[in-house]
Amino acid sequence: MTRYCPALLVSAPASGQGKTSVTAALARAHARQGRRVRVFKTGPDFLDPMILERASGAPVYQLDPWMGGDEDVRARLYEAAGEADLILVEGVMGLFDGSPSSADLAIAFGLPVMAVIDGSAMAQTFGALAHGLATYRPALVLHGVLANRVGSAYHAGLLRDSLPPGLTWHGALPRDAAMTLPERHLGLVAASELADLDSRLDALADAWSKQGVTELPPPVAFDAGTTMPASVRLDGVRIAIARDAAFAFIYPANLDELRAAGATLHFFSPVAGDPLPACDAVWLPGGYPELHIDALAARDDLRRDLRAHVDRGAPLLAECGGLLYALDGLTDRDGHVGAMAGLLEGHATMQQRLAALGMQSVELPEGALRGHSFHYAEANIDALPLAGASNPHGGPTAEKVYRRQRMTASFVHFYFPSNPDAARRLFLA
Repeated sequence: MTRYCPALLVSAPASGQGKTSVTAALARAHARQGRRVRVFKTGPDFLDPMILERASGAPVYQLDPWMGGDEDVRARLYEAAGEADLILVEGVMGLFDGSPSSADLAIAFGLPVMAVIDGSAMAQTFGALAHGLATYRPALVLHGVLANRVGSAYHAGLLRDSLPPGLTWHGALPRDAAMTLPERHLGLVAASELADLDSRLDALADAWSKQGVTELPPPVAFDAGTTMPASVRLDGVRIAIARDAAFAFIYPANLDELRAAGATLHFFSPVAGDPLPACDAVWLPGGYPELHIDALAARDDLRRDLRAHVDRGAPLLAECGGLLYALDGLTDRDGHVGAMAGLLEGHATMQQRLAALGMQSVELPEGALRGHSFHYAEANIDALPLAGASNPHGGPTAEKVYRRQRMTASFVHFYFPSNPDAARRLFLA
């Protein structure tokens, strides 16, 4: 049965144009009007979805045809269309960048595109750029154009008047510090760290609402996906999951997979001093352990309990920031050193430059899993790897996966829906 729901993919000519700010503005503005808004993020990003969840009031899931497959994307859009008044999808990088690109996603699923263009340093060239985005792929439907970081009403008029016939003007958002979403080396600052995030989101929504563009985009037809049912069960398995400012990079879809398998999830905060819950398995997700070195180094009790957990052969998954915490020590960008959990022999140092970036596919004894890598850490690990990842795009990033008894540790952030049975097996003794 086909479902219909207004939908829009928000993209741009390049990264840094303000896609997240604009998507958040639309989500908050429509949510304030009482509409049920479901937002998705193209690609493997963790930080943008945190902002968009606050803006929309609902969890933000990934849409990635490579990590999850077309049927995973189709199923998520179909589910959203059954409960939402508006679906928004934030693209990744530039509209045509990558493989698959945001344009590929839009064409494959019939999503109209709104292009966000930073107009701060241009005038009539704005129209030429918009024309190029609209005509580069004939199958793409460019619903309209929005100018971001505009200096004045006069400036906005120049940009609007530069558009060729057939391209819809969706207004302009001004340059305004009160509407800016702060960034750090991995991207946007995490939502939980911004005390004034709601005021920033309201300012964005107010600015959008002043454009007078209140109607919904056209409805899109969404068909149900066909996904293979998983067979591995985790009934009765208690999984302790670190979740706080140091371990915040968790896909909602991964939690859904564990719950669907029958697992019971227990969240705890290493930074806040929470003890390790009584559990059968542990998950240390990615995040920013380098920003909380002293708090983590002081956790002698957690270090002891995690070591005992691994030593008795119980499962533990450590991903990226979780891997950093699993090592003997960590040095931050300022040279400050802290002792970590000591589950795997090695030491990591945070770099000023990006150390790894790219999609990753790994063949594990439990099965093949897909995910991605993005970090600034260099790690020296005194252990033979269990497996090596491959990069589907031929990029230089190919992470190693390490195993000690039933502990699996890597810089890869795994996307569990890429192979639910393999992911579930990681948490079985």
